[in-house]
Amino acid sequence: MIIEGRFNGPPGSGNGGWSAGVFATAYGGNEPVEVTLRRPPPLDTELTLVGSQVHDPAGEVVAQLRPAPDLDDAVVPPVDLMTARSASAAYPGLVDHPFPGCYVCGPLRTDGLRIFPGRLPDGRTAAPVRAPVRLDVATVWAVLDCPGGWVVIGAGRPYVLGRIAARVEALPCPGDECVVTGALVRTEGRKAFVHTSLYAPDDRLLGHARATWLAV
Repeated sequence: MIIEGRFNGPPGSGNGGWSAGVFATAYGGNEPVEVTLRRPPPLDTELTLVGSQVHDPAGEVVAQLRPAPDLDDAVVPPVDLMTARSASAAYPGLVDHPFPGCYVCGPLRTDGLRIFPGRLPDGRTAAPVRAPVRLDVATVWAVLDCPGGWVVIGAGRPYVLGRIAARVEALPCPGDECVVTGALVRTEGRKAFVHTSLYAPDDRLLGHARATWLAV
């Protein structure tokens, strides 16, 4: 497995959701998997799945994986497209972003997914998502990543993904304008526990995830 350089999150590191999706696909196919990132996923580096662990060339553990069958309660209610567009227009990352080159939510990435999750009055996040031509399971994992983080990320308060478990029901059709939503479940010290969900244009649930984000 190789996390290509363009799929970065923080500088020099793979985007957590994309990387987790690559690892989960290798580990469990289309079954729900939980991925715990033990260190930032290196870019353009051959990584090896050994049992339930992803190792770098030096043998260091990059990620730990396990089945995650208990995701039924990790669904965020859908948001209509117009509401998502309105929220996205006020995306705080357009003004202050800890990692503006992120493949998923970075405003500097014209070649990225450009998902800009804005805050709703009830505290959830929402954003429209234009499904790219290149679509695979890792794409959905990436989409389900950052909208959860932006529930708690604020000015001078960066977070990074520590753990994510996802269920992918179906891939969106290339070009579809979907909607992704995120919600905070609770905080515990420097940890934030969040849920995210991706919906097709007809409000069909395409995937959902639970994740733990860590304040840095």
